[in-house]
Amino acid sequence: MVTIANAKPEISQPERELQARPGRLVSLDVFRGITIAAMILVNEPGSPAAFWPLKHASWNGWTPTDLIFPFFLFIVGVSLVFSFESRRRRGDSRRALMLHALRRSVVIFAIGLLLNGLPHFNLATWRIPGVLQRIAVAYLAAAFITLFFRTKARMAWVVVLLLGYWALMRFVVVPGYGLPTRDIPFLHPNANLAAYIDRRLMMGHLWEGTRDPEGVLSTIPAIASVLCGVLTGDWLRSRRNTTQKAVGMLAAGIVGIVAGELWHIWFPINKNLWTSSYVLLSAGFALVCLAICYWTTDVKFYRGWWTKPPIIFGSNAIAAYVISELLGGAFGWKERFFQHTFAHVRPPGLASLLYSLTVVAVCFLPVWWMYRKRIFLKA
Repeated sequence: MVTIANAKPEISQPERELQARPGRLVSLDVFRGITIAAMILVNEPGSPAAFWPLKHASWNGWTPTDLIFPFFLFIVGVSLVFSFESRRRRGDSRRALMLHALRRSVVIFAIGLLLNGLPHFNLATWRIPGVLQRIAVAYLAAAFITLFFRTKARMAWVVVLLLGYWALMRFVVVPGYGLPTRDIPFLHPNANLAAYIDRRLMMGHLWEGTRDPEGVLSTIPAIASVLCGVLTGDWLRSRRNTTQKAVGMLAAGIVGIVAGELWHIWFPINKNLWTSSYVLLSAGFALVCLAICYWTTDVKFYRGWWTKPPIIFGSNAIAAYVISELLGGAFGWKERFFQHTFAHVRPPGLASLLYSLTVVAVCFLPVWWMYRKRIFLKA
């Protein structure tokens, strides 16, 4: 179920209260808000003519858009550490925390399935994987690892998940196709192990017919994306001073980016397959972005009008995402609205961008109202 947290409505400046909570990272709230706004922006283009930074890479390689989803998984991992620590201080046991994580995952997964089914709920073609489904499964696995393993063991999990996924994709024979690099090209769009498993388990229920960008096997490295956030949360909870924390995140981020680009030579960066090199690259960029936000808002305390919109967006991130999905193509509203408004703007890329910005603004309005009323939807 979804619960509603409703605080006292007489607070006139809720963002100050949010920033004043002990141990709360304003930088994480800002980063989360910017990420969900960017996710809505790139998920709702007006047309295929969108500018290239706002489009996914067709296969191998990456664009700025390809970084947004792993950013959100990374943020989930950081938040998980602080959430569990807060609940432990209140006396929650490991069992209670695990049950809480399980319940959240089930709710998030169910919301994702519901959105996939709109508007006709055709059981024959109902897509099973999805963005929220991946978040739910990766969060649950990372929650288990976080609760029952210490920091060094969590680091080992990241290594095992990334190397294990590479070994599966590189050395396991794909039935009906052969061995990658010998019989078939490595990471062929349809002739790869991840696509094969998805077809065997969910044929007819996949986003791209023969494969799915949020498929079963590629969830393995997605768990590592969340764990990278968990390790960052551990770093931020350490006794180091704020400067050391900011510099450490920045340095680790640069290492991650370089490592991802180097591994790209042997295991190409690919968002659709969530390759291990892609995990390192995206986690590296996430660390750099969080380090900048952390230094700005939590070290130098540069806060004000510019931090308020991201904090508002991030306070009800899932609600904002669901609203954006309802405004998308499920009911045919998108095409009709775009054709009667921005379709005649030139160049076409600008028309698409203006539509996307309009959707972001429309999604912001109900979230802003919820924030003012102190209503926060929590799975």
